[in-house]
Amino acid sequence: MDPDTALPDTESGPDDQERLAQKFQRELNAGLVGLVLLAVLEQAEEDLYGYQIAKRLQDRANGHVPVKQGALYPVLRQLSANGLLASRIVPSYAGPPRRYYRITEAGRGTLAEWRSIWRNTRDFVDGFTESNGASS
Repeated sequence: MDPDTALPDTESGPDDQERLAQKFQRELNAGLVGLVLLAVLEQAEEDLYGYQIAKRLQDRANGHVPVKQGALYPVLRQLSANGLLASRIVPSYAGPPRRYYRITEAGRGTLAEWRSIWRNTRDFVDGFTESNGASS
């Protein structure tokens, strides 16, 4: 076996497993946050600002949101820059001005497409990882 491709002989410990799990969660989040943000804003009856969006995520997830609130803002800005969200800034008496977001028609179309992609991907992964579908 080529020494460059040989697997290490040592088993991974709990710290390594935790580090790998955190890395896996970050990588999953990177691709899914935009989908979730579009869905939250599609369901909203009014424009929402970042903290309101984060609070909705937290409420839906029973307090265990796998993404930090600060990580939402760059994704919101990117979705807005791509025309999937519209935003407006409103002065606040309780602090700095707030940027409110709403989904655009382009965002609704993209959300429908991303939902389909997500379902297909989820079904594919489930086919390999669920106990009744996994092969030994």
